[in-house]
Amino acid sequence: MKFKSQLFDFVFREWLLIISAFSFLLISIYVNQLPSYSIQEIEILLILFALFVTIKGFENSGLVLKISKIVEGSNFVGLKLILLTFVLSMLVTNDVALIFIVPLTLKINFNKKDMMIILEALAANAGSALTPIGNPQNLFIYWNYNLKPGQFISSIWLFSFVFIFILCLTTFLLKINSDISGQTSSNGINKLSVSYAILFVLVILIVVHAIPVYAISFVFLFVLLFDRISLKIDYLLLLTFFFFFGFAENLKFVLASEIKHSGHVFILSALLSQVISNVPATLIFAKFTSHWKALLWGSNAGGFGSLFGSLANLIAYRLYAANVNNGNIKNFTLKFIGIGYIAFFIGAGLYFFFIV
Repeated sequence: MKFKSQLFDFVFREWLLIISAFSFLLISIYVNQLPSYSIQEIEILLILFALFVTIKGFENSGLVLKISKIVEGSNFVGLKLILLTFVLSMLVTNDVALIFIVPLTLKINFNKKDMMIILEALAANAGSALTPIGNPQNLFIYWNYNLKPGQFISSIWLFSFVFIFILCLTTFLLKINSDISGQTSSNGINKLSVSYAILFVLVILIVVHAIPVYAISFVFLFVLLFDRISLKIDYLLLLTFFFFFGFAENLKFVLASEIKHSGHVFILSALLSQVISNVPATLIFAKFTSHWKALLWGSNAGGFGSLFGSLANLIAYRLYAANVNNGNIKNFTLKFIGIGYIAFFIGAGLYFFFIV
């Protein structure tokens, strides 16, 4: 019985890994060959690894948590948390931003805590869309299509800024705020925080093609010599990317004809994201389309909607469900999905009205 429970927990936690591995196996059997990995794909995996390690170092140093604590115990706490989530997601990915923000939110006595968590999930997806390192699919699109920072941001800024305006306005109109005064205590930051800040800048410079990829070796060397605990990252997530790179590589032999119309790329990538999340959907469509802007919009709009639209959605949902015992999970689930699809259709409307 215990084994069955552990197996169920593993499947629930790692469903994306299981789907990716199964898809990798099936497509390899179907086309009768193992996929080949390009140098570019290996570089992306190394950059993701370095980002995960650097972010783990920030987490262990206490720096991000201390920044988060600043917003507690003052006026307009809900609005500040939305803006902080938006900004953090641009810098440390939407998943990591929510890992820090949601537990903090759960400790505060909000009048509409369930709505606050949902709006934070939307803010994380909206903010992460704005930068190449905001989420994994952005990094892949940026690197795969050899884009420049200004080119990337200018193509998606409307998406992010319309949503942050809507979310801030919603938070204000709903009068979401805390019922406490005074800041909660937080632990100090250790001396490694400065080192990780430097390493983080180093990784960003690699991402924007300012310095060569081999400079990433400094990150690996630092953690091996001074902070091996930061190597405890989500290796299963990296393995998931590995499987989906291979799956997408072999899938192009099945989908031989290129999708010609950018509107089709947007619709199909957004819809597929609802089932398998926006990261693997991006990896699949990038193999056989040159319409990177449509893919960028489709994958980020596809992050809204279902719980599976992005891993950020699952993180926010699971953290709330695991820590709030008020018998209101069903209503929370319906709200999460309903509001998510409102955002999904707003994103689609923005694309077809202003981009196509």
